[in-house]
Amino acid sequence: MNPSLDPAATAARSGPLFIVMNAGSGHHDADHEQQIMAQVFEGAGRAFEILTIDHATKIGEVCLRAVRLATERGGVVVAAGGDGTINAVASAVLRSGCPFGVLPQGTFNYFGRVHGISQDTHAAATALLGATLTPVQVGEVNGRIFLVNASLGLYPQLLEDREAWKHQFGRSRFVAFLSGLSTLVRARGQLRLELEVAGQSASLRTPTLFVGNNHLQLSRVGLDDSVAGAVNRGQLAGIVLKPIGTLALLGLLARGLLGRLGGADTVDSFSFRRLTVSPRGARRIKVATDGEIAWMKAPLVFQVADTPLQLLVPAPADRADVA
Repeated sequence: MNPSLDPAATAARSGPLFIVMNAGSGHHDADHEQQIMAQVFEGAGRAFEILTIDHATKIGEVCLRAVRLATERGGVVVAAGGDGTINAVASAVLRSGCPFGVLPQGTFNYFGRVHGISQDTHAAATALLGATLTPVQVGEVNGRIFLVNASLGLYPQLLEDREAWKHQFGRSRFVAFLSGLSTLVRARGQLRLELEVAGQSASLRTPTLFVGNNHLQLSRVGLDDSVAGAVNRGQLAGIVLKPIGTLALLGLLARGLLGRLGGADTVDSFSFRRLTVSPRGARRIKVATDGEIAWMKAPLVFQVADTPLQLLVPAPADRADVA
C-alpha cells in the first residue's frame, strides 16, 4: 500500500493524539507533565486530548475510550505512564488498527527504553511528532498481553512485595532492591510444572518461570544473545531456576545485578514461539504480566501474538541513549 494512502500512516503523521495518562506513575507531577505536553503539541499545531486515569479501576474504561476516539477521528493512542500503564493501553490498541505512542513515566520503563524513547517528557513528546510506525512484537499468555515479561512463582511474589514496599517507603530502585532481598529471604516452596514446546515435553521443579519479551531487560541481567536476542527473531525467552535454597537465590540476585545471570549453572533458558505450562495440582495460578498480577486458569499458553503493535518509534536523530 502507498504510505500516503495508509490510514495508520496518515494518523501517525498528522492525526489527533489521545493521551491516556496515569497520574500515579513514577515520580512525575501530573499537572506539570500535562503542561509540557501541551507546550510541545500546541507549539507544533497538533491536536491532542489528555484522558486522565484518576483511579486504577477506571483504566480499562479510559483506554477503550481513547481507542474509540482515535478510530473515529483517525488519530493516535498514546500511553503516558509506566510499563503497567503502557501494557493496559496497548491491550486496548492491539488489533484496533490504531497507531500507538508512548511517553514513559514509570520507574523502570523497559519498553520505552528498548525503543529509544526518552524518559524526559519534553524530549519524548517532541520525538513522537516525527516518529515512524514500526511493528513491535507482543507476547500473550491465555489472551493477556505482555510487552516486557510474564512470570509465575517467585517473581510475582517479588512484584507484590515490591508494591507493598513502594506504598510504605516510596518509589525507587533502592526500595525495589530491598523488597527483593526481603522476599528471597522468606521464599518457600517450588512449582511443579509440565512444559510442552515444539512437540517436546518436560517435567520440572522450579521456584519461578520467567518469560521475557524485552531484549534490554534480558541482556541487562547477563543473558547472552542466543536467549536475549530471541525477541528480535520473532520468539520469546523462557528462564527457569533449578531448585535452590535461600543463599543460592541471594547469589542469583547478586549475579543479575552484576549482569552475570547467564553464567549461573542453576539457570536454564530457552526460546520459543509457543509454550504450554501445566502446574501440577493447580487449576488456577497467579501470573504477572508487565508488573500486573492476575489469577489465570491452567494450562497457561505463552505465545507470540498474531498481530504486532504499530508503535511510533523515534527517528534515529531523536532516539534516546539506553541508560
